[in-house]
Amino acid sequence: MSMITDESHFEAGQTNWPSFSYKELACQHCGSIALEESFLVALQELRDAYGKPMRITSGYRCPEHPIEAKKPQPGYHSKCAVDVAASGEDAWTLINIASSLGWGGIGVNTPSFIHLDRRSAKTVWKY
Repeated sequence: MSMITDESHFEAGQTNWPSFSYKELACQHCGSIALEESFLVALQELRDAYGKPMRITSGYRCPEHPIEAKKPQPGYHSKCAVDVAASGEDAWTLINIASSLGWGGIGVNTPSFIHLDRRSAKTVWKY
């Protein structure tokens, strides 16, 4: 699968990730995107298994995004992560489904959001 780097490429594959828009996944700092198609397909699989809308509070972040720029090197949001608004039972359900589908990084900041990324080594943390 290839890298999605612009809105037209994102929209060309939209049938593979119909629950998400370019705008909600693009960098909130500059509006760009650089995500693997496989990540977007996995995100759609997660949404389908979850069975209800997922409000993305942070998707892709470019290296110049203020949060990423403070780090020694860009984090998972620059390649394969989202933050999803979730709390209570919904957060618990989302975490369980994500873990069962191979999402390796799970950060918990309830009642605000759950960070989910596709790292290979399983890890969980709280903010």
